[in-house]
Amino acid sequence: QVQLVESGGGLVQAGDSLRLSCAASGRTFSSLSMGWFRQTPGKEREFVARISGSGGSTNYADSVKGRFTVSRDNAKNTVYLQMNSLKPEDTAVYYCAADPVPLRVLGIMTQSSYHYWGQGTQVTVSS
Repeated sequence: QVQLVESGGGLVQAGDSLRLSCAASGRTFSSLSMGWFRQTPGKEREFVARISGSGGSTNYADSVKGRFTVSRDNAKNTVYLQMNSLKPEDTAVYYCAADPVPLRVLGIMTQSSYHYWGQGTQVTVSS
């Protein structure tokens, strides 16, 4: 089992930055690829970013590419999502998730590939 706890959400203005953190416990952290997803009311949860266990590989949704950066500190069992140039459409509940399958190639943006989920943290961007 893996426990995930997100933090760092809040209310910011358009153009501001915010850094989300996700602390993991319960399994060797470096064996997990980590993803960030987000969800707004009435919509499907959507993929935001993913980072491999070593941190050497990252993937991003087109909507956040160039503005968001995913990183991790395996010594601290923590993954981060640095969000810059925030827009009102970035408003959502952000979830971190863990994928225990190493070196996954297909389905890295698919919710079902992630077996463990945090409780989510709200990010609200005002215009």
